[in-house]
Amino acid sequence: MSTNPITAGAGPGARFLYKIVKNDAMKEDPPQIYGWRTFMMACSACFGGMLFGFDIGTIGGVLTLPAFMAKYGLSSDPKFKKHNADLSANIASTLQAGCFFGCFLSSWIADKWGRKNALIFNGFLTVVGCVIQSCSFGSIASMYVGRCVAGVGVGGASMVVPLYIAENAPRAIRGGLTGIYQLFIACGTMLAFWVNYGSILNLKGESTYIVPLAMQALPAVILVICMLLNKESPRWLAKADRWEDATKVLSRIRNLPADHPYVRGELKDISDQLEHERMLVGGATLKDLLREMFTIPGNRKRALISIGLMICQQMTGTNAINYYAPQIFKNLGLVGTSTNLFATGIYGVVKMVTCAAFLLFAADSLGRRKSLLWTSIAQGCSMLYIGLYVRIDPPVAGQSVPPAGYFALVCIFLFAGFFQWGWGPVCWIYVSEIPAARLRSLNVAIAAATQWLFNFVVARATPNMLATVGANGYGAFLIYACFCFSMFFFVWFFIPETKGLSLEKMDDLFGVTELIKRIEEDREVHAAAGTIDIDQKEAVREERKEVAA
Repeated sequence: MSTNPITAGAGPGARFLYKIVKNDAMKEDPPQIYGWRTFMMACSACFGGMLFGFDIGTIGGVLTLPAFMAKYGLSSDPKFKKHNADLSANIASTLQAGCFFGCFLSSWIADKWGRKNALIFNGFLTVVGCVIQSCSFGSIASMYVGRCVAGVGVGGASMVVPLYIAENAPRAIRGGLTGIYQLFIACGTMLAFWVNYGSILNLKGESTYIVPLAMQALPAVILVICMLLNKESPRWLAKADRWEDATKVLSRIRNLPADHPYVRGELKDISDQLEHERMLVGGATLKDLLREMFTIPGNRKRALISIGLMICQQMTGTNAINYYAPQIFKNLGLVGTSTNLFATGIYGVVKMVTCAAFLLFAADSLGRRKSLLWTSIAQGCSMLYIGLYVRIDPPVAGQSVPPAGYFALVCIFLFAGFFQWGWGPVCWIYVSEIPAARLRSLNVAIAAATQWLFNFVVARATPNMLATVGANGYGAFLIYACFCFSMFFFVWFFIPETKGLSLEKMDDLFGVTELIKRIEEDREVHAAAGTIDIDQKEAVREERKEVAA
């Protein structure tokens, strides 16, 4: 029986990948690089994503628990509907305020002390915030402080996790590995939904909400422990001129000897890219990096695409459902706290299963662009039907849910599946892989901060939209549907495909390599003619300004 030369010597995990991942890089790279360390690295870091998922799943259910409502001034009287909406929005959205600032703090820590240490710091900070929330005992000010502190940790982790994975992952499966971040968000959300459901069934009094709030610290503790067992990013080590350490780490995670041609080639690509980037601007201060990001056309395009994708991700309305799913199910006709929480738990299961299916079968085969395109339309159709149902045939209190209402509930689950097949994981994959090495941390920080800013907008606005924009909030669903449809055109005109490309090849895709070649050619001409004899760094800067202009 003949042996396939591509899979010769491959372990069972690698052979499985060869069957499901279809891109050119899988055919070219050695099978040894798809070892267990690669997957354990990704899963360890992705507990930072579970921080986010656990919070958004927890707070949405906790806000509807009778004991929490009584303790923190939320009334069940319909006369206080607007007051409840404002207070619920404040409690839910305080986390996003901390997350926004946490992105920039972690960007600085990740660049100065490394990706690994930044994740450990964020894990500790999240634990502190969860403890403050659990011990608030009715103090709304203490609850705000706890959620803001936890938010700094959650937001910081959201920025570092995809960055760390992208810098460690083999190019052929980078999309799937980075997308595990979204899977862990969905997994955390699902677990939090079921913790809320179990609390309302089995606990009494204040413990029904204290236990879910305290459980938010569990993934943070696991994150700290796992990251203590992991190594630093080889690309960060290279950027810090610690080439010996970078070689050891890369050799270990690729499961190849340090002198293997694949390892030597990857190190050379990293070295070449860092040298080219230093030629463009030079310097490593924040001012230098911002100038490099926004004055060089290829880098500017990547930064704007990252910002645009994160705005679009939030304007799908996904976190409106994540935070306020029990209230939305109530608006669609489901009655009873336990029933709403059970439906919310099923919603979490759907998100986790569909995200896992996407990572296995589509992230590195179908690709980023196609996934975003078709899910834009699918999400819009789901939201549109829900809005039209609530507008045309709204649920009536005391009556059973009609067939059209059950299909509206199905559309909530369909929306979750469509989101996890595109706009959920793909945005994080994309923004972590397209930036240049020197700008990757800053670019991801800006993208993550944008995500949290608009997450805050959605979390703050949705309760009021559900209360005021049409009966049962039908207008909110129509607004999100319009955003989803418009995203199709954004992707069609501005988003190129990146599957199977190494991080160092992104400069080719966005035209920066061509700019570097032109600068080098101009330097050679000047050197041959003997017309310029000034400091090389200043000459390169002048050439870059001329070409960019």
